Amino acid sequence: MTGKMSEDETTREGERRACDEELISMGRDPAVARLLRKQLETLADGRAGAVLAEMAKEVLSGRISLRDAVRVGPYEHELLAAADRFGRQWDEMSELDRSQAESEGAKVLNQQQEEIDEEKRRGREDDRPVPGPSSRHSARGWSVY
Repeated sequence: MTGKMSEDETTREGERRACDEELISMGRDPAVARLLRKQLETLADGRAGAVLAEMAKEVLSGRISLRDAVRVGPYEHELLAAADRFGRQWDEMSELDRSQAESEGAKVLNQQQEEIDEEKRRGREDDRPVPGPSSRHSARGWSVY
């Protein structure tokens, strides 16, 4: 399952990716879906090991759904181990540190929503006709009938 992703499997920032619809349906919130996709992209870089990098690449490419990926033995094992490490770290944090982490998480989520809102505004602006002089060769208003 490993290997280099082809050019058509990767896209520029802001474009829909193969897994976006699934992530939105899972998170029921576009900002949560975007954060989840960014986390998958981080995992795909290999920072959490080869197994999770492979899983993330498979999900991002659309070859496997995230729901199915978490049921694949090696992926499941690595995810559970990572969740266990996170749980232990969370438990060792002071109440103040947890509160700050929750506040930072809410801030990041709001930031994602602001980016989405801005992209929507820009998209609507891009759809507007560009004002300018009318060309006498534009064929607007012309009909055979």
